[in-house]
Amino acid sequence: MALSIFGNHREKKKDLLSLTDEQLVSHYARLHDAEYVGQLYERYTHLVFAVCMKYLGNEEEAEDTVMLIFEKLLTELKHARIDSFKSWLYTVTKNQCLMQFRHQKTVEKSKLALLKDLESEVMESGSPMHLISGNNYDDHQLETAISRLNEAQRQCIILFYLEEQSYREVAETTGYSMNEVKSHLQNGRRNLKIILENNHET
Repeated sequence: MALSIFGNHREKKKDLLSLTDEQLVSHYARLHDAEYVGQLYERYTHLVFAVCMKYLGNEEEAEDTVMLIFEKLLTELKHARIDSFKSWLYTVTKNQCLMQFRHQKTVEKSKLALLKDLESEVMESGSPMHLISGNNYDDHQLETAISRLNEAQRQCIILFYLEEQSYREVAETTGYSMNEVKSHLQNGRRNLKIILENNHET
């Protein structure tokens, strides 16, 4: 019995290898058997990875994106109308990478805006300017400093800077008044400055 099952599996594998990309897509759309997508994964994972590396430039992130794309295929291929799977897959991969790239740039821009406002806090407090502007704090340092704020300040800093919400949107999300939001942001920036300065000195 076991040999029969194993033999059937080998036969199915052989059948999958003989199918074109478009036939695999058609069979998957009809039967919803993930083995058809698995065969497409085996054929194209190296090409998808190469495209991801081209746009993202990070091996770990590229590997995660490859897995994400093929997970999405399990849903999208049930309904997609595709003439050339390879061309369609390239477009899907490129769009996914560009979306992630734009998101990364938005986050980097938001963090730069936060550091710029921290510089203003330094100037207003009379502290030496080089404590902030003279140091290129990395993402980990900034995220660690944010995590050490109290809940209200951390929430407002993340929503206002990293998620780019307006004062009004932050107030609606958190339930704080506009004045409370502005106060939490001001105190949050001041405390971030202190945390970053202390970390720099140690």
